[in-house]
Amino acid sequence: MPGTVLLLCLALGPVLRARCESTEEYDYDYLSINKTWVLTPKAQETDATQILNSLLKNYDNKLRPDIGIKPTFIDVDIYVNSIGPVSVIQMEYTIDIFFAQTWYDRRLRFNSTLKALTLNTNMVSRIWIPDTFFRNSKRADSHWITTPNQLLRIWNDGKVLYTLRLTIEAECLLQLQNFPMDTHSCPLVFSSWEYMVMTVSFDLSRRMGYFAIQTYIPCILTVVLSWVSFWIKRDSTPARTSLGITTVLTMTTLSTISRKHLPRVSYITAMDLFVSVCFIFVFAALMEYATLNYLVGNKKPLEHNRKARLPPAGAQVMPSFTTININNIMHWPPEIEEDEDEDPGSPCLEGKECERFFCCIEDCQTGMWREGRVRIHISRLDSYSRVFFPTAFLLFNIVYWIAYLYL
Repeated sequence: MPGTVLLLCLALGPVLRARCESTEEYDYDYLSINKTWVLTPKAQETDATQILNSLLKNYDNKLRPDIGIKPTFIDVDIYVNSIGPVSVIQMEYTIDIFFAQTWYDRRLRFNSTLKALTLNTNMVSRIWIPDTFFRNSKRADSHWITTPNQLLRIWNDGKVLYTLRLTIEAECLLQLQNFPMDTHSCPLVFSSWEYMVMTVSFDLSRRMGYFAIQTYIPCILTVVLSWVSFWIKRDSTPARTSLGITTVLTMTTLSTISRKHLPRVSYITAMDLFVSVCFIFVFAALMEYATLNYLVGNKKPLEHNRKARLPPAGAQVMPSFTTININNIMHWPPEIEEDEDEDPGSPCLEGKECERFFCCIEDCQTGMWREGRVRIHISRLDSYSRVFFPTAFLLFNIVYWIAYLYL
């Protein structure tokens, strides 16, 4: 008995829109009512057969309705079952729809107590149907399991409804400047060889949780890891060098992975910008130690040559500074040209202006601007980097996320 009831529900579904569920949810009284609805009088079956025979007797399915008299208007309805996935590389998206078309064919009018005839796919090939096609589809398939997913319904006034289920892979030209925070409007364009074109647009926005886990968070953590070298002693060359090289190689790998699922576009995406800036921060952290090691290494020989002229024990030793030229204009007074044999690292004479690379008089130690130069203590370069790198990276993130998420 349960199997019989389920079979009857499937046969009745298009007419009464009955909901067929597991038989445990229904009592026996409801099953008996359903059986009463399913049963069709013998007279109506005979009437439907006669109607179809009379309608198809002189019907030519090669000609559209009212040919040579007036246009045939087709009303189209689309019900979307699912949409996706969206292929960024192929520039296409997949959509599963019920595609319904309605028109009037006065050749299919009939007089009967039946208001409508619901027919299977065998009748589709025997009447005229619209020559609709999808312009931007690359591939399209109809569903044929367990039977062709098509419905044909004819009303007594000549109205015809033709519905079928389709899965379409349609072209969508994606603009990926804001990837992966991008939004797109993907069209579904269909028309008739009567040259009427209609377009349905689907607005799509990307969920970036996957990219945050796979790219953004690892990039941020790699940049933060590169800052650890600023807290390692500058004498630990193997530790700082290996850390810098490791972070640079890690960023290179992340950059390659981020471009793996993207087409070869000629413009920079939002993810490319973020990964590139992270790579610059990591590379700059490595170059910071190289610069520090080079400057300190160049200063030591000079200090070794001045051992004979070191001040006595207990005397105050002046710190070493680096002079950075701000306006790219170096002022070399005549004293230097005349005294070429003087040791570049020797202390400045009393009252003499500070023009040497390493400052050595009281006025240079104050860190004031003098002759277009600013003084930076070499040994404090790591301390400066501990503040500069995190601050700059934080400002970049604020500008980046505000620009791409809210502007």
